[in-house]
Amino acid sequence: MFRYAHTNIIAKDHKKLIAFYKNVFHCRSIGETRDLRGKWLDKMTGLPDAHIVGEHLCLPGYDEDHPTLEIFSYEETVAANAPQVNRRGLAHLAFEVRDVEETLEKLLQEGGEQIGEIVKADYEDGRTAVFVYATDPEGNIIELQSWHDRTQRS
Repeated sequence: MFRYAHTNIIAKDHKKLIAFYKNVFHCRSIGETRDLRGKWLDKMTGLPDAHIVGEHLCLPGYDEDHPTLEIFSYEETVAANAPQVNRRGLAHLAFEVRDVEETLEKLLQEGGEQIGEIVKADYEDGRTAVFVYATDPEGNIIELQSWHDRTQRS
Protein backbone atom coordinates (compact mmCIF):
# COMPACT_ATOMS: atom_id res chain seq x y z
CA MET A 1 0.00 0.00 0.00
CA PHE A 2 1.10 3.55 -0.74
CA ARG A 3 -0.64 6.73 0.36
CA TYR A 4 0.48 10.20 1.26
CA ALA A 5 0.37 10.56 5.05
CA HIS A 6 1.52 14.02 6.19
CA THR A 7 3.73 17.04 5.81
CA ASN A 8 5.69 18.16 8.87
CA ILE A 9 6.45 21.72 9.90
CA ILE A 10 8.83 22.35 12.77
CA ALA A 11 7.68 25.49 14.56
CA LYS A 12 9.25 27.76 17.13
CA ASP A 13 5.76 28.05 18.68
CA HIS A 14 3.63 25.05 17.68
CA LYS A 15 0.52 26.30 19.48
CA LYS A 16 0.53 29.60 17.60
CA LEU A 17 1.17 27.91 14.26
CA ILE A 18 -1.55 25.30 14.86
CA ALA A 19 -4.02 28.10 15.61
CA PHE A 20 -2.94 29.90 12.40
CA TYR A 21 -3.62 26.87 10.17
CA LYS A 22 -6.95 26.23 11.90
CA ASN A 23 -8.10 29.86 11.63
CA VAL A 24 -6.88 30.65 8.11
CA PHE A 25 -7.12 27.31 6.27
CA HIS A 26 -9.80 25.45 8.24
CA CYS A 27 -7.47 22.59 9.15
CA ARG A 28 -9.09 20.57 11.91
CA SER A 29 -7.97 18.69 14.96
CA ILE A 30 -8.34 14.92 14.77
CA GLY A 31 -7.19 14.13 18.30
CA GLU A 32 -3.62 13.26 17.34
CA THR A 33 -1.52 15.32 19.74
CA ARG A 34 2.04 14.29 20.44
CA ASP A 35 4.48 14.55 23.36
CA LEU A 36 7.30 12.29 22.22
CA ARG A 37 10.64 11.37 23.75
CA GLY A 38 12.71 8.28 24.29
CA LYS A 39 15.63 6.28 22.94
CA TRP A 40 13.70 5.38 19.79
CA LEU A 41 13.19 9.10 19.01
CA ASP A 42 16.85 9.88 19.74
CA LYS A 43 17.87 7.14 17.30
CA MET A 44 15.40 8.25 14.62
CA THR A 45 16.30 11.96 14.81
CA GLY A 46 19.99 11.60 15.60
CA LEU A 47 19.47 14.11 18.42
CA PRO A 48 20.30 13.25 22.04
CA ASP A 49 17.36 13.72 24.42
CA ALA A 50 15.01 14.76 21.61
CA HIS A 51 11.60 15.95 22.76
CA ILE A 52 8.79 16.76 20.32
CA VAL A 53 5.36 18.22 21.07
CA GLY A 54 2.59 19.14 18.66
CA GLU A 55 -0.42 17.97 16.75
CA HIS A 56 -1.61 16.48 13.46
CA LEU A 57 -4.26 18.59 11.70
CA CYS A 58 -6.42 17.15 8.94
CA LEU A 59 -6.03 19.20 5.79
CA PRO A 60 -9.18 20.91 4.42
CA GLY A 61 -11.16 19.13 1.76
CA TYR A 62 -10.75 15.64 3.23
CA ASP A 63 -13.41 13.78 5.23
CA GLU A 64 -11.21 11.21 6.93
CA ASP A 65 -8.16 11.71 9.12
CA HIS A 66 -5.49 11.99 6.39
CA PRO A 67 -3.53 13.59 4.92
CA THR A 68 -2.41 15.75 7.79
CA LEU A 69 -0.26 18.73 8.47
CA GLU A 70 1.97 17.74 11.38
CA ILE A 71 3.05 20.80 13.37
CA PHE A 72 5.68 20.06 15.99
CA SER A 73 8.15 21.91 18.18
CA TYR A 74 11.42 20.57 19.55
CA GLU A 75 12.76 21.90 22.83
CA GLU A 76 15.66 23.26 20.78
CA THR A 77 15.27 24.36 17.18
CA VAL A 78 17.72 25.60 14.58
CA ALA A 79 16.90 28.86 12.78
CA ALA A 80 15.95 28.52 9.12
CA ASN A 81 17.26 30.59 6.25
CA ALA A 82 15.01 33.33 4.93
CA PRO A 83 12.16 31.88 2.84
CA GLN A 84 12.59 32.18 -0.90
CA VAL A 85 10.26 30.83 -3.57
CA ASN A 86 13.20 29.64 -5.71
CA ARG A 87 15.06 27.83 -2.88
CA ARG A 88 15.90 24.18 -3.66
CA GLY A 89 13.92 21.55 -1.84
CA LEU A 90 10.35 21.77 -0.63
CA ALA A 91 9.21 25.20 -1.69
CA HIS A 92 5.68 25.81 -0.44
CA LEU A 93 2.32 24.46 0.68
CA ALA A 94 -0.55 25.26 -1.70
CA PHE A 95 -4.16 25.76 -0.69
CA GLU A 96 -7.03 26.14 -3.15
CA VAL A 97 -9.41 28.72 -1.72
CA ARG A 98 -12.70 30.28 -2.79
CA ASP A 99 -11.36 33.84 -2.68
CA VAL A 100 -7.62 34.57 -2.75
CA GLU A 101 -7.97 38.21 -1.67
CA GLU A 102 -10.23 37.36 1.29
CA THR A 103 -7.99 34.49 2.43
CA LEU A 104 -4.87 36.64 2.08
CA GLU A 105 -6.45 39.30 4.28
CA LYS A 106 -7.21 36.67 6.96
CA LEU A 107 -3.66 35.30 6.64
CA LEU A 108 -2.22 38.80 7.18
CA GLN A 109 -4.50 39.41 10.20
CA GLU A 110 -3.26 36.13 11.73
CA GLY A 111 0.43 37.10 11.46
CA GLY A 112 1.41 35.93 7.97
CA GLU A 113 3.10 38.07 5.33
CA GLN A 114 2.60 38.57 1.60
CA ILE A 115 5.30 37.76 -0.96
CA GLY A 116 4.90 39.37 -4.37
CA GLU A 117 1.60 40.44 -5.90
CA ILE A 118 -1.75 38.80 -6.52
CA VAL A 119 -1.81 37.74 -10.16
CA LYS A 120 -4.40 36.36 -12.59
CA ALA A 121 -3.47 33.94 -15.36
CA ASP A 122 -5.70 32.79 -18.20
CA TYR A 123 -5.29 29.16 -19.26
CA GLU A 124 -6.08 27.74 -22.69
CA ASP A 125 -8.75 25.43 -21.24
CA GLY A 126 -10.97 28.44 -20.44
CA ARG A 127 -10.05 28.76 -16.78
CA THR A 128 -8.56 31.74 -15.00
CA ALA A 129 -6.39 31.21 -11.95
CA VAL A 130 -5.67 33.72 -9.21
CA PHE A 131 -2.40 33.19 -7.31
CA VAL A 132 -0.35 34.78 -4.56
CA TYR A 133 2.56 33.66 -2.41
CA ALA A 134 2.58 34.43 1.30
CA THR A 135 4.13 33.10 4.49
CA ASP A 136 2.74 31.78 7.72
CA PRO A 137 3.88 33.50 10.96
CA GLU A 138 7.06 31.38 11.03
CA GLY A 139 8.08 32.14 7.45
CA ASN A 140 6.93 28.95 5.68
CA ILE A 141 5.82 29.80 2.14
CA ILE A 142 2.18 29.25 1.20
CA GLU A 143 0.58 29.54 -2.22
CA LEU A 144 -3.05 30.63 -2.34
CA GLN A 145 -4.86 29.72 -5.53
CA SER A 146 -8.38 30.02 -6.90
CA TRP A 147 -9.71 28.70 -10.22
CA HIS A 148 -12.63 30.09 -12.22
CA ASP A 149 -14.22 29.02 -15.50
CA ARG A 150 -14.24 31.97 -17.93
CA THR A 151 -16.75 30.24 -20.21
CA GLN A 152 -19.51 30.38 -17.57
CA ARG A 153 -21.05 33.74 -16.75
CA SER A 154 -22.09 34.51 -13.18
